[in-house]
Amino acid sequence: MTVQHRRPPTAQQFVLDELRRAITSGRLRPGAPIRQDVVAEEFGVSRVPLREALKTLQGEGLVTYRAHRGYYVEELSLDDLREVYRIRTLLEEEAVRRAAARVTAADLAALDRAEDEVERAAQAGDVLAMAAANRAFHMALYECAGMPRLVRLIRTLWDATDAYRSIYYGENVNRERVIGEHRAALAALRAGDADEAVRVLDVHRAHAVTALERLMPEPA
Repeated sequence: MTVQHRRPPTAQQFVLDELRRAITSGRLRPGAPIRQDVVAEEFGVSRVPLREALKTLQGEGLVTYRAHRGYYVEELSLDDLREVYRIRTLLEEEAVRRAAARVTAADLAALDRAEDEVERAAQAGDVLAMAAANRAFHMALYECAGMPRLVRLIRTLWDATDAYRSIYYGENVNRERVIGEHRAALAALRAGDADEAVRVLDVHRAHAVTALERLMPEPA
C-alpha cells in the first residue's frame, strides 16, 4: 500500500485512519493478518501508536486479537452477518419512520447532495469513496429522526460490517442497484410515504445480504 495522505496531528490517528481505510476499501480483507512490523515500517511509525490504533479498531469491531497470533481483520460468519442485518432492520425501520415524519425541505436537499456523492463515486468505480458516501447518506437520513442514541446504535452495527461493504460495491451491478434504491427511498420520503421508504430500504439491505451470501461459506 502506498500512502499519499497528509498526516493528521498524531501518529496514532494517522495509522488508525490508514488501517481503517485499508479495511473498508477491501485492501485488507476479512480474516487477513495485520503484520505489525510491516505496517509500522510502511507507515513510518513506532509500535506504540500502532498498538493503540489496533486497540481502537478492535473496539470498533474491525479487527480481532488472537492470543499468540496477533491481530486480524474481523471475519464474520454468515450467521453473524445475518444477525447484524436483522438488528439493523429493526432499528432502522424506527429511524426511517421517525425521519419521514420530521424531514424538512432542507433535510431532503442535504440527502440529495449526499446521494450525488454516492453516484459520483459509483460512476468512478471508487469503492472506498462510495462506501464512505453511502454511509454518509444513510446516517444523514437516520439523523433526521432526532434520536441520537438510536443513531449511535445503528453506527455500531454498520462498523461491524464495514469490511464487507467493499465486497458488495466491487460489482458494477450492485453499485447501480444501490443508486436506484437510494433514489426510490428519497422519492418515498418526498411523498411522505413512510411505509414505502421502509419497504425500499428493507429490499436494499436484503440485496446486500443475498450478494454476500454467495461469497461467504455457510456455517458448519
